[in-house]
Amino acid sequence: MRFLVVADIHYALKQYDWLLDVAPHYDAVVIAGDLLEISSMVDLRAQIVVLRTYLRRIAEKTRVIVCSGNHDLDAEQEHGERVADWMLNLSGLGVVSDGESFTASGVRFSSFPWWDGTETRKQVQSQLEADAALAHDHWVWVYHAPPADKRVSWGGQRHYGDPDLVAWIDRYQPDLVLSGHVHQSPFIPDGSWVDRIGKTWVFNTGQQPGERPSVIVFDLELDEAVWLSMVGGQKLALGDPAAQPAALTALPEWITI
Repeated sequence: MRFLVVADIHYALKQYDWLLDVAPHYDAVVIAGDLLEISSMVDLRAQIVVLRTYLRRIAEKTRVIVCSGNHDLDAEQEHGERVADWMLNLSGLGVVSDGESFTASGVRFSSFPWWDGTETRKQVQSQLEADAALAHDHWVWVYHAPPADKRVSWGGQRHYGDPDLVAWIDRYQPDLVLSGHVHQSPFIPDGSWVDRIGKTWVFNTGQQPGERPSVIVFDLELDEAVWLSMVGGQKLALGDPAAQPAALTALPEWITI
């Protein structure tokens, strides 16, 4: 399976246009949170209308998996915790979102919501237990915050990751965890787009301005991952637990960007 991952687009419409163009070349497109931008001059309700249109159009070209980030929260539940209510009814658009999972070509994708308190955290835990029991060759998590105290959560002064995610990874040992949230991690000293916890590879796409987002592209048959950004690219051999990112000297033929 070959799929493309982005995160933290923050309502940059030119980047969504770019996704529309490249989507047909991949078996799936993953958007790992912060699709919206709470500080935008555009009202959040208007952003949601526009984003639903983009997601529907991308889903017409390939499978789409999204998860909520902290910028996507638009409602408050009875227990006082904020949620991305607009992401709870995307199945009609052909999009897998918060609390949902699906399997294709032996790869199970699980999408988890941004949790704002104990009740939503319990929902994540329940979903983990349910999805762990389902058959899969590879298990891929889509979760906006990266794990705490790893290079993918380094912000330059401190880590901004989720410690509960580390514990969940230790317990369930997924193959890949796809995140964003800490925009600068891949671009700064001591940060990275990839790290490892036990047998699990953990990723953060990073965030960049312009017409194209920073992306990670995976080919699970080749066991390769490639990170591409405006500062260049790196590749990783997923099949080697001791592998380190290496500079990308040429774009692999299997990537269409």
